[in-house]
Amino acid sequence: MSNMLNNSDTKLRSLKLNRRNSVIFAVLMLSLTAVAMPAAAEIINPSAECVTNELTGEEECPFLNDGSNDGLELVTFFLFFVGYISMGAAFVFFMSERSSVAKEYRTTMTISALIVGIAAFHYYYMRGVYVDHQVVSVEYRYMDWIITVPLMALKFPSLVGKDAITDTKFAGLGFTGICFTGALIMIGFGYVGEAGLMDGYLALILGGVGWAMIMVATGLPFGLYDGLGVDNSKIKDELKWSTDALRTFILVGWIIYPLGYLFSPEVNIIDIGAKGELWMGIAYNIADIINKIGFGVVAWMGAKKATEALNA
Repeated sequence: MSNMLNNSDTKLRSLKLNRRNSVIFAVLMLSLTAVAMPAAAEIINPSAECVTNELTGEEECPFLNDGSNDGLELVTFFLFFVGYISMGAAFVFFMSERSSVAKEYRTTMTISALIVGIAAFHYYYMRGVYVDHQVVSVEYRYMDWIITVPLMALKFPSLVGKDAITDTKFAGLGFTGICFTGALIMIGFGYVGEAGLMDGYLALILGGVGWAMIMVATGLPFGLYDGLGVDNSKIKDELKWSTDALRTFILVGWIIYPLGYLFSPEVNIIDIGAKGELWMGIAYNIADIINKIGFGVVAWMGAKKATEALNA
């Protein structure tokens, strides 16, 4: 009888906490939107009209109203706008949900919050660079990735637990070492390719090696490959769906990034002129929103399910 009462009290507290977190999340979304919308409206519907440059005699029109790739420019701006608002809201959500999961999963929630929080900061500045200079910033993008991608790799062991991570080594590196090294190789060669410091094709292939290293360590979804550093038999049943979902993000969700890379003006693999930079920005923005927030959501779902099992 006492256990039943304790379980009821726990579930009631959890329900109240979830309602509170939902309210916090909704208020944050409304606040961020209210702050950002006036600036967005001014950019999308600028009050200034086209003027004639006295020196060149050419007509100059405001950004997003110059008749040149306006549709793609608007989509790119919209995704930067949505990117930093959704990442900022996700940061607060993951932090507020941290106290609703068992202690062993709070590190996972903290990592999830750090990933989207860092991304929100960079997206705010990337949006500013795009609006002020009409440039899709590569530098800010890679500053973000060099921090957040290794953190995304860390998400896996923090969720499944240290007991499910094996001592198997590859080239002298354990699970964490393989994931970190793979992330640095992937991001590093991606940058040198986009900065024009290396042949675009070669950089793409070498960056793919880093991506493959992460998949070798974590494994593949759908039972295709268990992973060098993971003992799947020691992963809790409540976490198996989330574990497979994380692997799916790494295998499928990350494919969007090399697709965007192909359109990079410096790489010049797919040359479509000025539109290339815009398509690159669109692909990267969509990939970040899906993967960074999605990674956190599936980890949160697994942590919640495992916590409920512990409290049952």
